[in-house]
Amino acid sequence: MDGIILINKEAGVTSRDVVNALEKKFQMTKIGHTGTLDPFATGLLVITLGKGTKAGPYLEALDKTYVATLKLGVKTDTGDLTGSVVEEKSVGPISGGQVIQVLNSFLGDSTQIPPMYSALKKDGVPLYKMAREGEVVEREPRPIHINAIKLKKFAGNEITFEARVSKGTYIRTLGEDIAEKLGTVGHLTSLERTAVGKFSLEDAHSVSYVTPSSLISVREALDFMEKVVVKGEDIKRIMDGKPFNFTKGSRLLVLDDKNQVLAIYEKDETGVYKSLRGLF
Repeated sequence: MDGIILINKEAGVTSRDVVNALEKKFQMTKIGHTGTLDPFATGLLVITLGKGTKAGPYLEALDKTYVATLKLGVKTDTGDLTGSVVEEKSVGPISGGQVIQVLNSFLGDSTQIPPMYSALKKDGVPLYKMAREGEVVEREPRPIHINAIKLKKFAGNEITFEARVSKGTYIRTLGEDIAEKLGTVGHLTSLERTAVGKFSLEDAHSVSYVTPSSLISVREALDFMEKVVVKGEDIKRIMDGKPFNFTKGSRLLVLDDKNQVLAIYEKDETGVYKSLRGLF
């Protein structure tokens, strides 16, 4: 089994729990996932299997789409409903137009400070473990990009919004920042990932019902990349990781003449293409 499987993760389990369950189900250990979902979050988790694990970093770099519900007036230490309340603040009169204006203000490039309750590591220790011990460490702002954001529902003190974001964007932090711009505090009460690149939650399966027939090949999984085909002796050169001179693109998925994936190549500053990752 080489490729990816789309899983619809339930609330209350970790992304690692999903991997463990699939390792047991398929009796294989070479399984990973791209883009961790918090335990309280639900939705699309892209699972990599066998040779598909080599494609993981390139799938993880894809934009992701989420639908989140933000409750105004209450801040928690985790930024979601699983945390302890650390602040309460009144919510003034807010119109739907104001909410839309604030949401739109986040479009484009910006920076974001990752939350303490995250899987990021400092000196090899996950930040969430430090946070549970009451420790707070300095985190560097990271560049993010919001491709699209829109209001889906605004009722009472709850805002439901949809956002398509770059890798590394924390929706919990985005929710807190939205609340701050509205003059209050807030936390997420729900979070669902609905898409990763071209892959949709609609095509995902529960762990209980997924089967080997649900497998998507590495070739199909990386179909979003620009492709080039090599033949004859060039196939061995690619499999040996030799530099190559292609005539298009900056990063290429290299296929053989039987449409089998061989490698990912990228052009360096001298114009020569070098192997990033073998996929065979």
